Amino acid sequence: MDLSEACILIKDNSTSVLPFPDAFLEFLEENDLDSSIYVGLDTIPRYIRLKPGYEWLLTEIETELDCNLEAVNWLPGFFFIPSHIQIAGTKAYRSGKIYGMDAASGAAVMTLNVTCGDHVLDLCAAPGAKLCMLADLLGNSGTITGVDVARHRLAACRTMLQKYELGDRCRLFVADGTTFSLVPTRSHTDVKMCPTDGKDVEDTFREWTSKRTWTDRKNAAKRKMVTSAHTPLEPSEPDLIFYGRDSGVVGMQRSKVFHIVDAIESSSSGYDKVLVDAECTHDGSIKHIQKFEYWGWSTFQRRVLDANRMKNLTCLQLALLTNGFRLLKVGGSLVYSTCSLTVAQNEAVVEQFLSRNPSAELMKVDSAETWRCRSGGIPLTLRFDPKTSQTSGLFIAKFTKKSSLVCCDCHVITP
Repeated sequence: MDLSEACILIKDNSTSVLPFPDAFLEFLEENDLDSSIYVGLDTIPRYIRLKPGYEWLLTEIETELDCNLEAVNWLPGFFFIPSHIQIAGTKAYRSGKIYGMDAASGAAVMTLNVTCGDHVLDLCAAPGAKLCMLADLLGNSGTITGVDVARHRLAACRTMLQKYELGDRCRLFVADGTTFSLVPTRSHTDVKMCPTDGKDVEDTFREWTSKRTWTDRKNAAKRKMVTSAHTPLEPSEPDLIFYGRDSGVVGMQRSKVFHIVDAIESSSSGYDKVLVDAECTHDGSIKHIQKFEYWGWSTFQRRVLDANRMKNLTCLQLALLTNGFRLLKVGGSLVYSTCSLTVAQNEAVVEQFLSRNPSAELMKVDSAETWRCRSGGIPLTLRFDPKTSQTSGLFIAKFTKKSSLVCCDCHVITP
């Protein structure tokens, strides 16, 4: 049984559509989006990802969910189930064997082609599903750095990493993704792993624990006072709220972990892979669209249709993409994605970014030849949408960083 047949079986009413208000329909028209994309949202299946190594539990999980887990034939490790099935209360979910994650989001992670030993940056890490998938793909070497500006959302990421036992190689920073400037700790070869004097000991990271010592709390209070003294235009120091024993933090001095780099240094010592799943209007996300039915569509108008918010949002997306690329090492890969279907938040951002970054080059996503998606408005970009893909909407663009030459007058020249 293929995916389209399964969707028909889930509900006979395959042409149903949510009763969208005029404001949303106007939003679609202004962004040249066909409302038929959203037809049959209630027939889109629910996707789950099975934690690697637990394939032998499939039959048991099917029994608990009381439904068949149909494999997504174009995305390894993913399965689809009827949309009405709830997983939150199941033993498989509570014990960290399955994740709720849309297949399109899984495709964005797979686009990065993470391999064992990579140092990966997830610049907009919350709520954490992609972060956990990255950790699963990474294996037993390399590191992952998760960044998010919202502390409570990043704390949820920490909970997920611990629940799924994936935190050993991860570190999480509460920080502004547009200014974050810390590279993987592998780049600091002069680290004092065995400090001898008292100050070095005090400033050296021990194994992470949720219970901080009195000294740690005192030092944190001092740093908070320094941070509060910054002007609004000055970026504050990132706050490290979690790190695993193999994340490259344990045994290092604070000055090394928080060593800020410029664009030239990050080109050689930056991240191998960067994911920028940027904040957006979520107009392609089935989950968010359905939530507006409960929140009220006035919430959508306030969050999405405000002209100033839209302008600020596209500026934010460009800034996140630009900074993520700055932190990418030469030859590395970066994936930019949003769950918006609008050109303004996707192709327009990519075009503006490419015009300002001559060392950036779009890459072909080879595995996409078998994916249920279509080409974006720019060659080599991809688009998922409910009508084409039977998934939530998602835009994907993959970049690599070409090497640059620095001449004597300090101008950067791209060969």
